[in-house]
Amino acid sequence: MVLGSDLRRGKARRGRGPRAAGRGTAALAALVLILTPVLAACSDKSGGGSQSAPPTPSVATPATSAPATAPADPAAAKQEITVNWQKFFDPKTSLAEKQKVLENGDSMAPVLKAFSGDKRGGQVQAQVQTIEFTSPTKATVTYALTLQGATALPKASGTAVQQGGTWKVSVNTLCALVQLSGDASGSPAAGC
Repeated sequence: MVLGSDLRRGKARRGRGPRAAGRGTAALAALVLILTPVLAACSDKSGGGSQSAPPTPSVATPATSAPATAPADPAAAKQEITVNWQKFFDPKTSLAEKQKVLENGDSMAPVLKAFSGDKRGGQVQAQVQTIEFTSPTKATVTYALTLQGATALPKASGTAVQQGGTWKVSVNTLCALVQLSGDASGSPAAGC
């Protein structure tokens, strides 16, 4: 069989043969003519056609920075949290002093009084183990809660908040402990 002999017999298939090859060659030539100037511009050694060197990127400071995850002085904050946390859980500390280191202490006085008046609540103490800041004014506190010297909750977790320039035990922490105290009424304390 001679190449192209099918064309003479009228059995030519669409897309094959000398005419189809000519169309493909023409399309390829057009593509090369279009892409050649584009590729030449991309490979220009002087950086895009100009004779000057490309500009040096400058370091720009953002208009706003990401929110900080710790206070300005984390060491001082940790020390204050530890002292206030231990003061709050010390059975020898007066209710008035505990209110000063409790978030919203004045409005939480009835809850604090009920918690401290509970036999077990008046016997608990806390030893701070770790403090992790979640914002400049909030921290997660892991502590051991002891009851008459025996560890009742070895890895209790609570929060400390900065309020009025003082790091305090959060209302959420107190309310969680009130719920754990086993109050028989089953109703949440007012304020919690």
